[in-house]
Amino acid sequence: MIGEAISSPCLSARGIWKIFGNRPRRALEMADTGASRAEVREATGCTIGARDVSFDALHGETFVIMGLSGSGKSTLLRCVARLSPLSRGSVILEGEDLTAMTEAELRSVRRAKLSMVFQHFGLFWHRRVIDNVAYGLEVQGVDRKTRHSKAEEMLDLVGLEGCGGSYPHQLSGGMQQRVGLARALVVEPTVLFFDEPFSALDPLIRRDMQDELLRIQTGIGGTVIFVTHDFDEAIKLGDRIAVMKDGEFDQVGTAAELIMNPATEYVEEFVKGVPRVKVLRVGDVLTELDGPAPPQRVPAGESLETVLPLLVANTDDIAVLDDHGTAVGRIDRAAVTRLIQPQP
Repeated sequence: MIGEAISSPCLSARGIWKIFGNRPRRALEMADTGASRAEVREATGCTIGARDVSFDALHGETFVIMGLSGSGKSTLLRCVARLSPLSRGSVILEGEDLTAMTEAELRSVRRAKLSMVFQHFGLFWHRRVIDNVAYGLEVQGVDRKTRHSKAEEMLDLVGLEGCGGSYPHQLSGGMQQRVGLARALVVEPTVLFFDEPFSALDPLIRRDMQDELLRIQTGIGGTVIFVTHDFDEAIKLGDRIAVMKDGEFDQVGTAAELIMNPATEYVEEFVKGVPRVKVLRVGDVLTELDGPAPPQRVPAGESLETVLPLLVANTDDIAVLDDHGTAVGRIDRAAVTRLIQPQP
C-alpha cells in the first residue's frame, strides 16, 4: 500500500453522472426512474459512462478504480479530474467545488493542484526531456533557471539523473513513462491522477514502475487516484480499491475486505485467483482472545506469508499485537489454514 492515509477527504466526488449522446436529459430522466444502461441506450441512443458515483479520496491515500474495459473507470477519472464535463454531480477539492468554477479558475487549479499521467506518455517529442518535465512550471510562469532546477530534482527522483538533455525518442518506453511521472510531480500537485499508466509497458518494466511509484509516494505523500484493469496492480498499489462495472461501483474496500467479503459475484470473480497469503496481514485474520495471550507474538501489520513458518512450527495459537505492543487477538491456526486454501 502507498503512504499512510489521513482520515479526512482530500477530494470528494458526489453523484457523478456522465452521459454520452445527443439526448442526455432524457437519458438522465430514464435512469432516475431505474432504467438500466441497456434500456437507456435502446430508448435514447445515449450511453451511461458513469452512474451516480460518489467517493472520497483521503489525504495521503491511493484510491484505485479498477474494472474491465468499458466499465467506465477512465470516464469517471476524466470527470473527477475535470478533463471532461459532467452530466450531473460535483467534485470538491479541499473544500472548493471544482464544478462551480469558471474556466479561468479551473485552469488555475489544474496548473497548481492537479496532475495526470496517461497510458500514452503525451510527451513533446521536439522538446528535450528537461523541458518536458518543466512544462507545468513553464505554464505557471516560473523562470527558466528555477524550473530547470526543479525539473532536475524530479528527474533524479524518478531515476533519470543526467537524462535531461536527451529527447524522448532516445529513451526506452519505461524511461519515457518516468519522464511523464516526473512532469506530473514537478508542480507538487495535491492530487495525482493515473489512467492505466503502466499497461503498455513490458511486464518487468511495469513492475519496476509500480515499485518506483510506491517508493516515490512513500517519500512525498499526496493523494493518488489510480485507474487499472489489473487486480494484482490494484492490490499492490491501493490503500482502497473500487471495483467498477457498467458505470457504477460494485464494492469499495481494502484488498483484504474485497478478498474476504466480496459483495457481488462480479467482485468474487476478480478475487478468486488471488493468493491470499501474500495479500492479507495478520490483523486481517485475527480472532478474539478467549484467555491469556499465547507466548508467541506477532505484530498485526505483519504479512500473513511471513508468519506461516511460525504457524507450522507451533502447535499453539499466536498472539497478535497492536502498534502499542498490546495483545488484541490471536491467530487461529485452523481458521487460517482454511482461509488460505485455494478457492474453487
